[in-house]
Amino acid sequence: MALLQILEYPDPRLRKVASPVAAVTPEIQKLVRDLAETMYAAPGIGLAATQVDVHKRVIVMDLSETRDELRVFINPEILEVGGEAEAEEGCLSVPGYYDKVTRPATARVRALNQRGERFNVDADGLLAVCIQHEMDHLMGKVFVDHLSPLKRARLSARLRKKQRLAG
Repeated sequence: MALLQILEYPDPRLRKVASPVAAVTPEIQKLVRDLAETMYAAPGIGLAATQVDVHKRVIVMDLSETRDELRVFINPEILEVGGEAEAEEGCLSVPGYYDKVTRPATARVRALNQRGERFNVDADGLLAVCIQHEMDHLMGKVFVDHLSPLKRARLSARLRKKQRLAG
């Protein structure tokens, strides 16, 4: 297993749309293990392959307190959404920044697990937020895209200042 480098916003590689996984091969299973190790080490609750510059439709997440309930979504598809909820989100690709995002409150999702078996899940609460957040990454979107132009401009200015101070 390997720790992978997480891309940071506004890296243009975060804007690439991920390709479907043709088959759950040993290489994809290794990617799942590496994503999980990277997510746990970061530490985070979700990670999309796009965030580590691998443009395949693969997501890992673990919302448990004990960090031992890994969920894997390969080629996830949202079948249905409902309601609306606002939640504070953060992102491993936008470290140290959190803001409120409005998304559908529930989501029915179909995907493959790490063994290539199809499953459906009806998600609400944090699971629904996390799935939608990570699926955005697969479509080349970052959670800050859901913010107002003013908030995005403030974040960009903050990131430029951080880069100036670091450089």
